[in-house]
Amino acid sequence: MPPASVEGEQSVTAEPPFSIFDKRQKWLIIIIVSTAATFSGFASNIYFPALPTIAKDLNVSLELVNLTVTSYLIFQGLAPSLWGPISDVKGRRVAYTFTFLVFFGACIGLAETKNYATLIVLRCLQSTGSASTIAIGSGVIGDITTRDERGGFMGIFQAGLLVPMAVGPIIGGAMAGTLGWRSIFWLLTVYGGVFLITMLLVLPETLRSLVANGSQVPSSKNPLVKYPLVVYQRLTRVQWDSGIAIPPAARKHIDVVGPFRILFSKHSTPIIVFLAIYYAVWQMGITAMSSLFTDQYGLSEIQNGLTFIANGVGSMVGTLITGKIMDADYRKVKAEYESLDRSIAEGGDASGESDFPLEKARLRLIPLFACLQCLSLVLFGWTIQYRVHIAVPIISTFITGWTVVSMQSIIMTYLVDIFHERSAAASASINLARCLFAAGGTSFVMPLITAVGAGVTFTICAAVQFVALVGPFVQWKFAASWRREEGQQEDNKS
Repeated sequence: MPPASVEGEQSVTAEPPFSIFDKRQKWLIIIIVSTAATFSGFASNIYFPALPTIAKDLNVSLELVNLTVTSYLIFQGLAPSLWGPISDVKGRRVAYTFTFLVFFGACIGLAETKNYATLIVLRCLQSTGSASTIAIGSGVIGDITTRDERGGFMGIFQAGLLVPMAVGPIIGGAMAGTLGWRSIFWLLTVYGGVFLITMLLVLPETLRSLVANGSQVPSSKNPLVKYPLVVYQRLTRVQWDSGIAIPPAARKHIDVVGPFRILFSKHSTPIIVFLAIYYAVWQMGITAMSSLFTDQYGLSEIQNGLTFIANGVGSMVGTLITGKIMDADYRKVKAEYESLDRSIAEGGDASGESDFPLEKARLRLIPLFACLQCLSLVLFGWTIQYRVHIAVPIISTFITGWTVVSMQSIIMTYLVDIFHERSAAASASINLARCLFAAGGTSFVMPLITAVGAGVTFTICAAVQFVALVGPFVQWKFAASWRREEGQQEDNKS
């Protein structure tokens, strides 16, 4: 029997707790998965200020080096479609272990790269290893949190995911300008190796089909699954009866096409396409920043790295605040709903709650953030084209980072709520769409700017984004009725 609960912790009830991990343990787990999520962003953003230097050193054009960004984004979209379903079946720790081994090996190879062909191949491999940490981390959060608290924890996770936006370009610019661009990949090698060891020692398995609410130890002798889960069980402050067998969720087979089915499901396609367009335009702006600031303001590599701070800080601050707002919104809507229908289950995680106004609880801030991003994008394009004081386009990147990442956090939380039994696959579907859209956008943004100018380019992008608002409208209008219809069909079958 675990230790007795202390004052303020969960008391013994007839129903088993949704998760045996107490608040301290949840925070530790969130910190670990948030740190894991930084790798995708670090590997991407630490690289941007070094693009001109790499082009010069390898004796290739800047356009060719920019293609390594495009290829990175393509594999960043595709890889989670494999690792996400694996983590939903074999376990979170197993998936994390193999992805970080791939990342570690790719970083060593990149640090020793001597030609462009090797660079582009290893960047694809590096992306394959790092990109899935976002999908797996979203799965972990779905395993241990209820809807009531998920928004805040997802905000913390997104903030950790976005730390590289703020510090990555600074580190990359400083290292490329002093130690050379290869030192960037040696730094990532060390970072990846240290984290892999830490993760194996500290992160417990959370997959509910293996460990239920954390109270079950799988019969498998695989240490990647069993430990350190047993340590968390002994130290938890949540009371649970170790003598009562709590059945794990039903085991599923590895479904690598699962993210594609979610992507093309009517329950998610409108909102995912909307987010993918906004994310792609954001990445187009980030990719063009180094070249635009260098050409228009004559900045050095280190100075270029500093221009990315506003974007990163806006991203982190925005998602932290938005996470708190999401929790408050959800609790408010849930209280209103419970006052009308007392039959709703406490915690709100039952998949049968087809009548709960989930869109109202999660999506009502989307139009505000979308309009703000459109305005900030137009401001960025025209002010940088006419060389307005550099502070103005930099401030616009702060607003862009704040809004797009807030929308990403909201939509990812919303889809984890809908597909809570396939949370990693749902996150992978978002990642697939946004990265493939971004890969296409970043491949033509510089030629388009050269042809028509930054102002016209980003005005066109803002117009496309405004039209894309039809996606959230469709989701808001029809998604609840679609869920009710499917629920009725399942009831009829049973």
